[in-house]
Amino acid sequence: QARLMESGGGSVQAGGSLTLSCAYSMSSTASACLGWIRQVPGKEREGIATIYVKRGTTYYADSVKGRFTISQDNDKNTFYLQMNSLTPEDTAMYYCASNQPVTADWCEERTISARQWWPSWGQGTQVTVSS
Repeated sequence: QARLMESGGGSVQAGGSLTLSCAYSMSSTASACLGWIRQVPGKEREGIATIYVKRGTTYYADSVKGRFTISQDNDKNTFYLQMNSLTPEDTAMYYCASNQPVTADWCEERTISARQWWPSWGQGTQVTVSS
């Protein structure tokens, strides 16, 4: 299993930006899917952005498309979530996660399905957006 650790959460006003980082340790990223998932207390987890490492393909949930960007730096063993135009509805605990080996379809489906089964998770970082 991979080890993951998020950083970069915090409080920001609506319209602002934040960048989350996830440092990972895994034997190989070949056929890996790296993702960001968020959860509001009392609600289901929401997969918001994933990247299929082999192809560099990114996928986004409709709720964040056009505002959030997932990226990866293999040299630094870190992937990121750049969040722009934040709204109070983005307030949540944000987790990074990984799974491998998986297909690109599996990676894409994590931004659509409510099933957020990932074998490796970070500890989570809180993002609070005030109006």
